[in-house]
Amino acid sequence: MMMIYYVEDDTNIRDLVVYTLNQSGLEAKGFENAEEFFAECREQMPDMVLLDIMLPGDDGLTILKRIKGDKKTSAMPVIMITAKGTEYDKVIGLDSGADDYIVKPFGMMELVARVRALQRRTVANSSSDVLTSGELTIDRAKRIVTVAGKRVELTYKEFELLFLLMKNKGTVFTRERLLEAVWDYSYEGGTRTVDVHIQTLRQKLGQCASMIETVRGVGYRFGG
Repeated sequence: MMMIYYVEDDTNIRDLVVYTLNQSGLEAKGFENAEEFFAECREQMPDMVLLDIMLPGDDGLTILKRIKGDKKTSAMPVIMITAKGTEYDKVIGLDSGADDYIVKPFGMMELVARVRALQRRTVANSSSDVLTSGELTIDRAKRIVTVAGKRVELTYKEFELLFLLMKNKGTVFTRERLLEAVWDYSYEGGTRTVDVHIQTLRQKLGQCASMIETVRGVGYRFGG
């Protein structure tokens, strides 16, 4: 059974979420702060983490960066849960490696649906995929990208974006579709975060940058 850890300092919200997840057939445990969370992680690693941003001590973003910065947990799916709803906070959380973002107040059934959707996506993406196009190679299982044999360091979202485009070579993706596919996020605002990620991705790919093509007025595709 999937084990979910929820870090939230509000006891009432934490208990309700944990109860709901357990009643929905998902095993869950709640923690008040980062110290309690990481102490439990040393005993048992979760399969998914739900993080509130506003926490005493280390906040949710700090915890997120520790999770994504450790090779042992970098692929662990994370959903950010917070009262903050500004575009800036959403982008910061997602760009730091979060897989989804829910704003308080939220319905319990919505939360369960998001968790199950992320669970399905994680299982579907867990297979070992190695894609190669010219001098560019991406290994999803090992999370390694190389250009002409030299390793290229990408952020979590840059990696997912590149993999999606390469796997669907020749397919044109709108910015909105990329947001939904890579961030799994219904974006109510500009799509500049996609353009920024494409720009930095091209810079890092160097001689292979031109493989990611801009389709004017539509979006992007991997031409190879």
